[in-house]
Amino acid sequence: MPRPITLFTGQWADLPFEEVCSLASKWGYDGVEIACSGDHFDVQQAIDDDGYIAGRHEILRKHDLQVFAISNHLVGQAICDDPIDFRHQAILPSRVWGDGDPEGVRQRAAEDMKNTARAAAKLGVKTVIGFTGSSIWQYVAMFPPVPAERIEAGYKDFADRWNPILDVFDEVGVRFAHEVHPSEIAYDYWTTQLTLEAIGHREAFGLNWDPSHMVWQDIDPVAFLWDFKDRIYHVDCKDTRMRVGGGRNGRLGSHLPWGDPRRGWDFYSTGHGDVKWEDCFRVLNAIGYEGPISVEWEDAGMDRLVGAAEAVDVIRNLAFDPPAASFDAAFATDK
Repeated sequence: MPRPITLFTGQWADLPFEEVCSLASKWGYDGVEIACSGDHFDVQQAIDDDGYIAGRHEILRKHDLQVFAISNHLVGQAICDDPIDFRHQAILPSRVWGDGDPEGVRQRAAEDMKNTARAAAKLGVKTVIGFTGSSIWQYVAMFPPVPAERIEAGYKDFADRWNPILDVFDEVGVRFAHEVHPSEIAYDYWTTQLTLEAIGHREAFGLNWDPSHMVWQDIDPVAFLWDFKDRIYHVDCKDTRMRVGGGRNGRLGSHLPWGDPRRGWDFYSTGHGDVKWEDCFRVLNAIGYEGPISVEWEDAGMDRLVGAAEAVDVIRNLAFDPPAASFDAAFATDK
């Protein structure tokens, strides 16, 4: 059975949830990955009011859409981050930001993520996608020199803060899929290994695979899929086009705004960038990933109403399913 193609609503939080669902349905998406932002999904309302969950399902039914996952990237970011500052105030619900005291923000963010697991269970989905934040991302350049003990302390801080959250995920039968991404505790290959080790490889914590963040870091997303095959809990499709050249551009982006061609790279319309999609989907088939393929539209150079409509067809052509029978079975003879 073909894997469902869904639309991540995070880049559409300025529009009402029902309007996004109407667009997604019209374009031919099978469902949505619902972001906990805008009016798309309110964790606290979902916890407090059973009618709220029923209302979300009614909107989905009205537009013939399914939901397999919700995402709470913004709150997750505040759980481990240091410093906590104006950036977090701009993205967090007021109930989490509170008085802005940094440790208070972290603690409230952790409680909100526990409630996100409970809300996901009430909604009937098994996966929450998000960020973790990091107390050691600020040291990514490793200069001035950073003692190994400080990096080790960062992974311990992550484990201390996330293990109690993951206990709740286990209690309600939901898994967390961390999006490997710069500014997080796991942002590349080796930090992903360290992150899993820090929490004892517990099953409640897996990965949301988004190849775009790997390509611009020179990480092979295909090899990543294979090596972490037992942890791929969700797939986001977003492409990257590298524009490094001329001796000016750099992969760190030079503090330039999204979409500025001087950055050296940009997120690109799905299927037209530098991700080797055919190789990726062959490996997804090989590792047995059967979950949704979620389109995350983030191309600064194309109108989203054009690009997101095109993306569903591009992904349907790329996300081919594994053959119905293995080679050996196809050529087996009775003896």
